[in-house]
Amino acid sequence: MDFIGQTTRIVTDRQIDLPGSVMAIGAFDGVHRGHQHLISGAVNEARTMGTTSIVWTFDPPPKVVFGRAEQLCSLDEKLARIAHHGPDVIVVAQFNRLYAGRSAETFLEDLARANPRRIHVGADFRFGHKQSGDVAQLGKRFDVTVPMPVVCADGQVVSSTRIRALRASGQRAEADSLQGPFGMASQLAGRLLTKDLRHHRTQVE
Repeated sequence: MDFIGQTTRIVTDRQIDLPGSVMAIGAFDGVHRGHQHLISGAVNEARTMGTTSIVWTFDPPPKVVFGRAEQLCSLDEKLARIAHHGPDVIVVAQFNRLYAGRSAETFLEDLARANPRRIHVGADFRFGHKQSGDVAQLGKRFDVTVPMPVVCADGQVVSSTRIRALRASGQRAEADSLQGPFGMASQLAGRLLTKDLRHHRTQVE
């Protein structure tokens, strides 16, 4: 798929194998302006380094799987919003309770197959069985960048939790403003990306 002059390829986490990359990792539920800042930072750094930019994400988001939150957007929309920022590759790990039970070290080995020169990630990122892995452990294995959070005009941090709270209180316009626009062209792009992902999943089953 071509976005803003860049070709974005989508693969599963079992198919990734690269000699080098700069990576952004996260659930990215809603792909709000904070997520967009993190993703753009990784994409821009990859271009500066002359290497592959990767966005590594999970479907469904972990909080949704464990019943702690409702999903903010469909997979179609999520992939289209991510692709709009021009990564070379989107890696989608199929998240379920079996995946959640894997060790933190197993997840690090998955990442190592992309040979990341740097990883951009939020400060609260957790991984592995019972969320045993954190940014500190990630930083022992890879070079990690944790960007400053993006804040609203009132000083509150932009987050998926805040968007859910705004929607729940009927403040839909304000919630949408924290995600940015999503038009018909993006909807079509998202459907095509999801179709491509499903094809890749059947190849590895």
